Amino acid sequence: MMESQWLLSLGGGMLAGLSALILMLFNGRVAGISGILAGAMQYKTPWRVLFLLGLGLGAWLALTLGWATMPAFDALPGWPVVLLAGLLVGIGTRLGNGCTSGHGICGMGRLSTRSVVATLTFMGMGVATVFFTHHMF
Repeated sequence: MMESQWLLSLGGGMLAGLSALILMLFNGRVAGISGILAGAMQYKTPWRVLFLLGLGLGAWLALTLGWATMPAFDALPGWPVVLLAGLLVGIGTRLGNGCTSGHGICGMGRLSTRSVVATLTFMGMGVATVFFTHHMF
């Protein structure tokens, strides 16, 4: 990790928290991306589409201005594995009544017990997945 990388990560985390706070203050909504995406697909309200566009444009701007870089991958899995992973994430999001952004950023900030349990579950399963895929198989 580069010496200044932790500062960029801290800044990114602070911006994510700030955006969640602004959405809560001005719109009364939790910034759970899976819920925002589901509502945008049904085109319930235009702010959802604008929020998602802002996520994509913000990432593009950070890459373009050199504030961020794409991570290097040694070996990418095939499309079947990527599709299966996406399906499992979607199922987990439905079962957990939210995603990592909704529970991990917004729910943890509100000290929600359900979000603490969900975030611990997400993180624990992530650690287990990396352990099994990189060290066992």
